[in-house]
Amino acid sequence: MILKNLLIGKSDIPIISRALDVYAMRQKVISGNIANVNTQGYHRKEVVFEEELNDAIQNTLKGYRTNEKHFPIGQNSILDAQPEIIDDPNQDLASGVNNVNIDQEIVDQVKNEIRFMYGARMLRGSFSALRASILGHPQ
Repeated sequence: MILKNLLIGKSDIPIISRALDVYAMRQKVISGNIANVNTQGYHRKEVVFEEELNDAIQNTLKGYRTNEKHFPIGQNSILDAQPEIIDDPNQDLASGVNNVNIDQEIVDQVKNEIRFMYGARMLRGSFSALRASILGHPQ
């Protein structure tokens, strides 16, 4: 546990891992929207995460907890930000039977896939750097 907190907890690995989890969740939601493009009355869903993440980043007052049972001071940390799946409030019938716009869903899917691939590449680089530092090899 100490090694995990020392090596991984202080790196960017937990943040990148959280981002990959959100991208995977977003991919499932987008796929569900595409699968239901012709379903009468279906309400498009989306993943909301960036707003909560920005709130956690913008906070300037942050206390340091020495024990996980202590109350947190200030805004949650970046790792405490949680994604949420919500119904799109737009009531326009983009597909004629519901509010799913197939063109927009495909664009969102491609953008999300690119973000996931970039995040995976960043995570691989972080683990490579961590491995190199453990082995004592310069990068």
